[in-house]
Amino acid sequence: MSQQTHTHVDERTARKVAEEARETEWTLPSFGKQLFLGDFRLDLIHPHPRPEGEPRRKGEEFLARLTEFCATRVDGALIERESRIPDEVLQGLRDLGALGMKIPEKYGGLGLSQLYYGRALMVAGSVSPALGALLSAHQSIGVPQPVKQFGTQEQKDEWLPRCARQVSAFLLTEPDVGSDPARLRATAVPDGDDYVLNGVKLWTTNGVIADLVVVMARVPKSDGHRGGISAFVVDMGTPGITVENRNAFMGLRGIENGVTRFHDVRVPKANLIGKEGAGLKIALTTLNTGRLSLPAMCAASGKWAAKIAREWSKERVQWGRPVGEHEAVSRKIAFISATAYAMEALLDLSSQLADDERNDIRIEAALAKLWSSEMACQAADELMQVRGGRGYETAESLAARGERGVPVEQLVRDLRINRIFEGSTEIMHLLIAREAVDAHLSVAGDIIDPDASTGQKARAAAKAGGFYARWLPTLVTGAGQRPNSYAEFGPLAKHLRYVERASRKLARSIFYAAGRWQGGLERKQGFLGRMVDIGAELYAMSAVCVRAHADASAAGGLGSGAPGKSALLLADAFCRQAHVRVEELFDGLWRNTDAMDVKLARAVLAGDFAWVEEGVLDPSIPGPWIAPSEPGASEKESVHRTIG
Repeated sequence: MSQQTHTHVDERTARKVAEEARETEWTLPSFGKQLFLGDFRLDLIHPHPRPEGEPRRKGEEFLARLTEFCATRVDGALIERESRIPDEVLQGLRDLGALGMKIPEKYGGLGLSQLYYGRALMVAGSVSPALGALLSAHQSIGVPQPVKQFGTQEQKDEWLPRCARQVSAFLLTEPDVGSDPARLRATAVPDGDDYVLNGVKLWTTNGVIADLVVVMARVPKSDGHRGGISAFVVDMGTPGITVENRNAFMGLRGIENGVTRFHDVRVPKANLIGKEGAGLKIALTTLNTGRLSLPAMCAASGKWAAKIAREWSKERVQWGRPVGEHEAVSRKIAFISATAYAMEALLDLSSQLADDERNDIRIEAALAKLWSSEMACQAADELMQVRGGRGYETAESLAARGERGVPVEQLVRDLRINRIFEGSTEIMHLLIAREAVDAHLSVAGDIIDPDASTGQKARAAAKAGGFYARWLPTLVTGAGQRPNSYAEFGPLAKHLRYVERASRKLARSIFYAAGRWQGGLERKQGFLGRMVDIGAELYAMSAVCVRAHADASAAGGLGSGAPGKSALLLADAFCRQAHVRVEELFDGLWRNTDAMDVKLARAVLAGDFAWVEEGVLDPSIPGPWIAPSEPGASEKESVHRTIG
């Protein structure tokens, strides 16, 4: 990989680029947005939306075919061992139509709903997470979704049929550019009927085997060109494209992820998706729904973890009783099972809201991705603890000595990337927080703008006063304080009353923080992170209550199996666990070490505590080195790898 010169972009410019890429309009209602405003809109998610008619028939038929294929023709252990998805598996997926799950039937796809697409990813991801990653990277963020949403009719006619049978990828990240797109270096320079593309893209999932890719590149401003970061569909057979490396990772060992270089690649102007400068907005809008692929993978892992925890805890006996009967292990089993149910509930609800197209789900999808990726890792870690040494041992090693090859350590490795993929936890906190405080920033306006005049600030203050005079009284009391509210939910009613009260408390906390820190609130990332985590837990509790009510009311429930009334017990347990977490987060809003930690980190960066690092060797610095005891070893030669 070639070294790239760092591009300096000041903080204000970087924020401006990110802000311009945001969707600023809210034309449809949003459960998540209202939740952060202290307005618990249960009517937006209850009764639980259900798949019906033709979408359900198509979805169930495809799930049956995919399940049979994965059970009989996919060897997950082989993919893990060889770090590669076999060609015959990829061809089998093509034959099933799995590459076109989200592509409309008129373009040769299956036209599945988001709900059944998510369930299909659960099936594929359960046999091999690398398989799930291949399918989701292709359809959630690859060529099909942005072309379907933003492409012209000609572009849809040309590329969607190809995407139903060919693999695609999404190329944004660069060696020196991660979550800060203002520093993007790849360029697309207009030249006649083409753009000339140059640049290097990193971590291109599917990029090693892709036929088509979406590339984000910067078009220079010039006469007749507005310029800016733009999105292009590029055929990987075009001259000038080279894949320089196939990257290897801690988990997902079968994914085809690499470094891709573009050198004077000519891309027809007809391949520009949308307008020049609209690339980031296209990417973010695509991710609004695309992020739901990761909760699907997490829900699959939760279901499997619950199964293994149950089976092992009944089978393994210690001190005269199955380990699952000891309280320390019982708590872990309860957490894993309740969290597995919640992850599926959150996935299905968010997916169905996306299918209904009656709600703006940008916050809901982001919350589902954030919460599920964190909780799945916790559940996997607890499963490893339940399994003990057998959890840490590889499945291959277990099988070699005659035991069942249960790949718990692989689960832990494979899940870890979900807290980084498609927006790290830290970035997700900031993205969601920006939407959550949008109402406050909108009314504050010039009050917190350092460049605004005194008159502008005065007018903004008057506008803000009117908004808060109407809004603040709504946070004083609500349905959560009435004993009989949400009575139709039976034993779960108390949890919905809590969510309603906690929503108003959260809104009051945000208001107080906005008044206290004003424009500086955006730098209080500890507060913002906890604020978002509270909202995520409240959304999960809401989804679980609505799902359990539907499962208990409908014959056979909404998911696999027939939960019936037992769903209420599991939902009650989950909500009690979540309640404890929410109260801890509320306490942490104001009682924390954030200010001290920031001060200490700055001192660490300045080198004040470099002495802490002394006494060990740095394995990232190549050896060999000469040990001090060997003849002729100088002091410099013996310690050149020593940290400090």
